[in-house]
Amino acid sequence: MNSMLRSARTLATTASRSSILRRGYSSESVPDRKVAILGAAGGIGQPLSLLMKLNPLVSNLALYDIANTPGVAADVSHINTRSEVTGYFGDDQLGKALEGADVVIIPAGVPRKPGMTRDDLFNINAGIVKGLCEAIAKYCPHALINMISNPVNSTVPIAAEVFKKAGTYDEKRLFGVTTLDVVRAKTFYAGKARVPVAGVNVPVVGGHAGVTILPLFSQATPKANVSEEEIVALTKRTQDGGTEVVEAKAGKGSATLSMAYAGALFADACLKGLNGVPDVVECTFVQSNVTDLPFFASKVRLGKNGVDEVLGLGPLSDFEKEGLEKLKPELLSSIEKGIKFANK
Repeated sequence: MNSMLRSARTLATTASRSSILRRGYSSESVPDRKVAILGAAGGIGQPLSLLMKLNPLVSNLALYDIANTPGVAADVSHINTRSEVTGYFGDDQLGKALEGADVVIIPAGVPRKPGMTRDDLFNINAGIVKGLCEAIAKYCPHALINMISNPVNSTVPIAAEVFKKAGTYDEKRLFGVTTLDVVRAKTFYAGKARVPVAGVNVPVVGGHAGVTILPLFSQATPKANVSEEEIVALTKRTQDGGTEVVEAKAGKGSATLSMAYAGALFADACLKGLNGVPDVVECTFVQSNVTDLPFFASKVRLGKNGVDEVLGLGPLSDFEKEGLEKLKPELLSSIEKGIKFANK
């Protein structure tokens, strides 16, 4: 009898909790928000579309690609969550996908394959990003732009130049998504420090490629007894995380799943900021005065207009100071390459 009572109480408590959760996620409690994903049928785009469909802050999910989007949209639309899903494809439907968007996420373009240089990536993706940003300037100039398409160190400056030409540029609304660097740094640090990963925080600054990625393990929390040699190894692994996955997949893809997860995390932070949730802080690649470079990734407080405040780097270890000086020439070169491409 006692066990039956305990079971009944447990069921009642569970039911009560689930009704509270449902109320918390009810459409009346949060504003309507449209999210557009450009490149939604690709390797990152499909899992990202799934994850954004699960986000209760999204009311309208527009999935766009050059082809195959109606199938992805039909599949995702069957999931019993708040947002309505529409698929769009081809140049003539891009405007409809973008109209009224609050957040535009761009994973469009080709992924990195073994042996591909960042220049190879640039030559293909730069033109794709430029065309998409011209449409954004026309159809949703006030949206928050989450740039995932690589090389982010160049595609964000390309977007900025396109928006400047169109007269719609607002530096507070353009973000390079570097969240995957943070996700990796947290995972690798937690493994080495033997602490639960859920409570770990590691700021990652700089850019979003190779040596331009600078994890600040000296600021990692919780503090742990990790040696200097281990910090060097953790830094290298964080910088080479993408290559690690490309090689492990042996020509069959890149870090699509972890990137989709990181992209969904950052988009969620943007939506929370738009909705007025206080103290939403994420690392992201933005126009910045934190260093002498025009764009730089660091902690940013997000708000109702996008960037609320770009936060400083905080105290750096000698190893991190050295890393910062090392990354600057390469990051500047990538930024200038993007600006030059956009203006030719």
